[in-house]
Amino acid sequence: MRIRRFHWSDLDTVWSLHQVALAQVGLTPGDGVYYDDDFPHITEVYVAGGGDFLVGTISRTGIVAMGGLRRVDDHTAEMCRLRVHPEHQRRGYGRQMMRALESRARALGFSALIGDTTLRQVAAVEMYRRAGWRELRREVRGDNVVLYIEKRLDATVSPFSSVR
Repeated sequence: MRIRRFHWSDLDTVWSLHQVALAQVGLTPGDGVYYDDDFPHITEVYVAGGGDFLVGTISRTGIVAMGGLRRVDDHTAEMCRLRVHPEHQRRGYGRQMMRALESRARALGFSALIGDTTLRQVAAVEMYRRAGWRELRREVRGDNVVLYIEKRLDATVSPFSSVR
């Protein structure tokens, strides 16, 4: 998979990828967990806002993965929109995108990442655990349990421990 920065012409494809990846685990934008108002403004919200937005492509297939970094403050970015098309999952593309986003966050000067996922996204929870993310808290939203997580980029990898 080749990873590159988002182009405005990618918008329809990343929007579709977002929808299909959430539908796979029974989530929909606007369900109280996930929102979608940033999609029409990816360049402004992510790139111009001090973060970045990356897409992963495969020849002859196009975009199969994506992920964003949204600046929170001078030291912290939120990793969000990490998605892999269901037909291309279980091939390491999510890990590859996560590593690229972590590397990009370091290059942008961030020392910590935050993010969230739901217990429904079992593969994502396990990927974050293996990558050294730490659970900060859980919150129930409707039928979903949202995990809020963080990773220190200036620290050694520690186990995904639960803080409740």
